[in-house]
Amino acid sequence: MPELPEPNPHKRRKRYAGTHPRKFTEKYKELAPEKYPETVAKVIASGKTPAGSHIPILVEEVLRHLDPQPGHVVVDATLGYGGHASRILPLLQPGGRLIGLDVDPLEQPRTEARMRSAGFGEDIFQARRANYAGLSHVLTGEGLAGVDGILADLGVSSMQLDTPQRGFSVKHDGPLDMRMNPHKGIPASEALARMDTAELAEILRDYSDEPRATDLALRLAGRRFQTTTALAAAVRVAMGRATADEQDLTVRRVFQALRIRVNEELAALESFLHQVPSCLKPGGRVVILTFHSGEDRRVKKSFAHGLDCGVYREVSGDVIRATPQECHLNPRARPAKLRWAVKT
Repeated sequence: MPELPEPNPHKRRKRYAGTHPRKFTEKYKELAPEKYPETVAKVIASGKTPAGSHIPILVEEVLRHLDPQPGHVVVDATLGYGGHASRILPLLQPGGRLIGLDVDPLEQPRTEARMRSAGFGEDIFQARRANYAGLSHVLTGEGLAGVDGILADLGVSSMQLDTPQRGFSVKHDGPLDMRMNPHKGIPASEALARMDTAELAEILRDYSDEPRATDLALRLAGRRFQTTTALAAAVRVAMGRATADEQDLTVRRVFQALRIRVNEELAALESFLHQVPSCLKPGGRVVILTFHSGEDRRVKKSFAHGLDCGVYREVSGDVIRATPQECHLNPRARPAKLRWAVKT
């Protein structure tokens, strides 16, 4: 008599080759870090950021200077993974709400789903697909004349950095894209191919303080690199006898400058800073985290001008930085600078 097949045969989880897979798409823990809290905790304790997730930076300092209270309405202008938002929302209850903005069509739905599963319903948390440069338009659409607090955590998120297909870093080989919204604009590969030497040199100086800007521009401008590793290799070749550490630093600077250019980040920041005072209620607070000197200069100048004009009654003096302890647990906190202002 032939054997009958099992009605519900057990299916093993797909395994990857070896104990340490090289392909990001095979790393099931990185693709769903929330399912592996023990692994995530071990990675954080070792001084690393778990791939596929994001550790919010300067959280206690953000909460102190944003000062969220029950009934307040707060805008997280750069929602990202939702780390800051998830800490702010409980402090707004009862009666308050948070509006989270994010331009990334890939990460924003994931974050919204994560926030919903954490118990933050539509009544207290709204996610909106928008660039923070359109802050005034968003608030008008929400029927709000002003809000009690605004937070902006600038730069690129860990999820974007860690996903090879986004092309933000050389951690893995991937297409040289770098767009926060991959449905708009042109990728970094095309942007670099269209640049002449003078334009690229200016971008490298202004957007990443690169001391070798002119030499690098002579070798890179107008060339088409399809992948992140191809561009990184060309940068290292262009640096000749520089040490490996110097080469790595310059590669990061080149990638940073291109990313800022592709996403027009500084133009968006200037538009946002111009709108902030009119979007705050009297006594409202704004907190901004920056990650390079060009961003910080613009925030400092805007806040100082607002103080001189009487728009702000108080602004931060020295920048606030992450403690050595936080930098150990989260190395990506090292370049962060926090500034805040209170509307008159």
